[in-house]
Amino acid sequence: MAKCNVCYRHCDIEEGQYGFCTVRTCKDGVICPENYGKITSIALDPIEKKPLNRFYPGSYILSVGSYGCNLRCPFCQNYQISWSDEVDYIRQEARYVDPIELARIAMEQRINGNIGVAFTYNEPLIFYEYVLDTAKILEKEDLKTVLITNGMADPSVVGNLFNHVHAMNIDLKGFTDRYYQNVLKGNRQMVMDFISEASHHCHVELTTLIIPGENDSDEEIRSLSKWISTISPDIPLHLSRFFPRFNMTDRDATDVDLIYHLKDVAEEYLQYVYTGNC
Repeated sequence: MAKCNVCYRHCDIEEGQYGFCTVRTCKDGVICPENYGKITSIALDPIEKKPLNRFYPGSYILSVGSYGCNLRCPFCQNYQISWSDEVDYIRQEARYVDPIELARIAMEQRINGNIGVAFTYNEPLIFYEYVLDTAKILEKEDLKTVLITNGMADPSVVGNLFNHVHAMNIDLKGFTDRYYQNVLKGNRQMVMDFISEASHHCHVELTTLIIPGENDSDEEIRSLSKWISTISPDIPLHLSRFFPRFNMTDRDATDVDLIYHLKDVAEEYLQYVYTGNC
């Protein structure tokens, strides 16, 4: 047995078994990502789709995903690869792509406007070792490394990434411990600490999915945006519209007018606030 220290759970993992994320495992007494190099999704996307609106706007980036996650968001749009029963099937179907090959693919896509690799679709911090190995190769080729992440990791464990990652879009999914603990099965303070540290090292943008009845009050968005402004009022915030899906179909999609209203609220403290899915 060994302890994984990537996130707040500190899973004790028996030899050959998995932690909560379904990815980190114990092999010969050492914790490692079982999905190292195992790719389930790859596509060339506009950088704004990540969403990153103020990092090389107008460019494209090679988006790459694996499987597993250390949250359990009931509205997950990528639940098939993140936390459903299908993960065990996908584990067998994923294609192995070593860091050198992934960097080669990224270089080939330069002709189509590609600036690097975005690790996205599932949670990249749970296989940060692969991200780091790939990022070091990309850096030598003047290509960028981007993370689309829930930010629920200990910076002291994944901190080497900060020297090689150029941009992150981090989910700040709400601003109450109740929401993080009861709905997402996560830890808000760990995410806040990760955001604070990341902001010292790379370009950071944040995303909040507005869920009716959960995190959609003026008070919460005001508190959230005020806290962001204490790091920097120039950090962009994306407020995205929720649509019912997966295990959260008990409410309607977020009202478009509410998204625009909450944008006005957030702009009391932040310079750049964007709306999504509207």
